[in-house]
Amino acid sequence: MTHSTSARDVVEAVKDVDFPAGKDRLIEAASRSGAAPDVVKALRGIPAEQYANREEVARSVRVDPDSDLGLSPAQRAEQARKGGRPGQSQHLRDVPKPPIEEELDS
Repeated sequence: MTHSTSARDVVEAVKDVDFPAGKDRLIEAASRSGAAPDVVKALRGIPAEQYANREEVARSVRVDPDSDLGLSPAQRAEQARKGGRPGQSQHLRDVPKPPIEEELDS
């Protein structure tokens, strides 16, 4: 299954939501904002829980692994090995930078 929705699309669709917000309110807001059907569909696939901010929503929604998240292949591999919270898209889980990238950034 191909996911054409990016994390940026999802965040943009829920930009007017006051947080914390539940899944139903996020879906309603995206529909009202005229979000693409793929974005609304992606929001329907998130776990039914309270989200504290847009970042939590973006981490929970299933999007294209090569979307605009800026993760290196090493970071995506680390995510796959470590896992994350249940219901969270695997490619959106927090991963530390590889040692070489940390060294280059400092």
